Amino acid sequence: MHVLLPDGKQLELPEHATGRQVAEAIGPGLARAALGVRVDGRLSDLQSEVPAGARVEVVTKKDDDAMFLARHTLAHVMAQAVQELFEAEGYGRSQVHMGIGPVIENGFYYDFDLPRTLNPDDLEKIEARMRELVKADLPLQKYALPRDEALARYRELGDPYKVELIQDLPEGETITFYEQGGEEGFTDLCRGPHLPRTGAVPPHFKLMSVAGAYWRGDESRPMLQRVYGVAFATKEELEHHLWQLEEAKKRDHRKLGRELKLFTFADEIGAGLPLFLPRGEIVRHEMERFVREKQTEHGYQHVWTGHLVKEELYVRSGHIANYADDMFPPMVDGDVTYRLKPMNCPSHMTLFNSQFYSYRDLPLRMAEFATLYRNERSGQLSGLTRVRSLTQDDAHIFCTEEQIQEEFALALRIVRETLDTYGLKDYYVQLSLRGDEGKYVADDEKWERATQALRAALDSEGVDYVEARGEAAFYGPKADFMASDALGREWQLSTIQVDFIQPSRLGCEYVAEDGSKRTPVVLHRAVTGSTERFLGVILEHFAGDLPLWLAPEQVRVVPITDKHRDGAMRLVERFEAAGLRAGVADEGERMNAAVREAELLKIPYIVILGDKELEQGTVSFRSRKEPNRNGVPVEAFVEHLSRNAAGRVLEISPLG
Repeated sequence: MHVLLPDGKQLELPEHATGRQVAEAIGPGLARAALGVRVDGRLSDLQSEVPAGARVEVVTKKDDDAMFLARHTLAHVMAQAVQELFEAEGYGRSQVHMGIGPVIENGFYYDFDLPRTLNPDDLEKIEARMRELVKADLPLQKYALPRDEALARYRELGDPYKVELIQDLPEGETITFYEQGGEEGFTDLCRGPHLPRTGAVPPHFKLMSVAGAYWRGDESRPMLQRVYGVAFATKEELEHHLWQLEEAKKRDHRKLGRELKLFTFADEIGAGLPLFLPRGEIVRHEMERFVREKQTEHGYQHVWTGHLVKEELYVRSGHIANYADDMFPPMVDGDVTYRLKPMNCPSHMTLFNSQFYSYRDLPLRMAEFATLYRNERSGQLSGLTRVRSLTQDDAHIFCTEEQIQEEFALALRIVRETLDTYGLKDYYVQLSLRGDEGKYVADDEKWERATQALRAALDSEGVDYVEARGEAAFYGPKADFMASDALGREWQLSTIQVDFIQPSRLGCEYVAEDGSKRTPVVLHRAVTGSTERFLGVILEHFAGDLPLWLAPEQVRVVPITDKHRDGAMRLVERFEAAGLRAGVADEGERMNAAVREAELLKIPYIVILGDKELEQGTVSFRSRKEPNRNGVPVEAFVEHLSRNAAGRVLEISPLG
């Protein structure tokens, strides 16, 4: 048999050759460095056979895939260390149950059902034992058993989770295992792939935490203990990641929300239902006002469609069939069933149907700041970034097929201008396209024309994008903006989705130029996704130090003594007359304490007012936005702040 190498050359091999034999046939140096192989683009280990005619590439530590192999192997090393920990305490193998141990971003985890709860001291012991197992350079041996034998094995061990995993596999399936350290070592049910030996694992790993996790994500199933670990190719990468995590704790929007008095959650209200305090509502209002102004500027019409919708509309739209698990339970009133609104599309299409439209009226850009309700699982809720009640800056553009490119480009422009204003300038678009499966509606030519229109719009707007074939929804291609924050974390924010099917399902029509009735194409578009989630992202991006235009209180005036208080109140009135949000320190509060409070609230400008300032008509101010100044004329200062706030300036130039 032969295989193809990356340079196109053929390599002759014996029948049933393995990945290891491929590396050995290329050369002894590569054989020593080999950690795995890619077979027709799919990662595999050195022990697996390679099919004749396959394109094979050997993986070494220089390849990104090497860390996948290392992290997967570390999950097994950790499982072995946990098993040994409990055996040393006198527990039998039948008392240590194991779930799954996959690779995740930057690391790995393993789920355990254990006789007792793990604690921080346990993690230290487990990690120390993992390092011993890595240093021991144990071989990993892959082997297979018939399904019945595999089931019998785990039934004998009393491991219900492995039994369930095997039972889910088809009859007659061959089940693969990895044995670590020989027959007396550790064996686990696994498809692989893994490193050939534990000694190939880089030493730059760390166990991070233990968390509860329902078996297979089902809240009705047992709660397991999930142990998380991270692993990197170099010490520097590990240290940078740990720094990022520590910095992320400081920037946690839930912590900042409390400290800055922006929002809260209450058991009396319910999980995933945020409550916004006055300062937080100001920020929400400014965020929404910004998008509303931008939409109005570009010809969007704002509508409102309420909170409840008859269930029948969601049956017709297809949401009940495909989305019911994410909706709150129905509310029955006599013979009519209602649902809390989880999305706006059917309501906006109903609005479209309430009026007469011809081709001259298109494109029609309909926008709404709507409160939506999604029945997220309690275990998935996370501060503002995953809630059950959310506000979406939703829009639907009704257009002809010929208008897709122009409308998509306009939506791209709005999103880019918005992200740039918030300082989220490191982004790209993931363009989700149809695959080869038969799940997609509309004919191939329509899909291809829409795909070309989206590509052309992205190119014309100069937006970097990557294509994800097979990731599109069944009803049309989609663009997701992926933005990186100040810590380099990637967030999926804005979305623009082409929809060929829902307008047809709900009977949307316009009169074409030839007098015939046609169905419009709809572009679904959300600039920030949801106000709540976006606020959580930017709070962490700015570490709570919001730009001047967005800060709930832009200026805090601190009188040196109470005799300067009247002057401070007059100055606040002057700021407010200029459209700025200003406050004054509490009466009787010492100046240093008042300044400290303003700093803790991250108010952009703190004005100190005393005799000299009142006599000269000046201010002295402290700011994180620009160097501190004394003796600045009041009017010049007010105009400076007002101009920068109105312009939504991110980086303020020092006052001249």
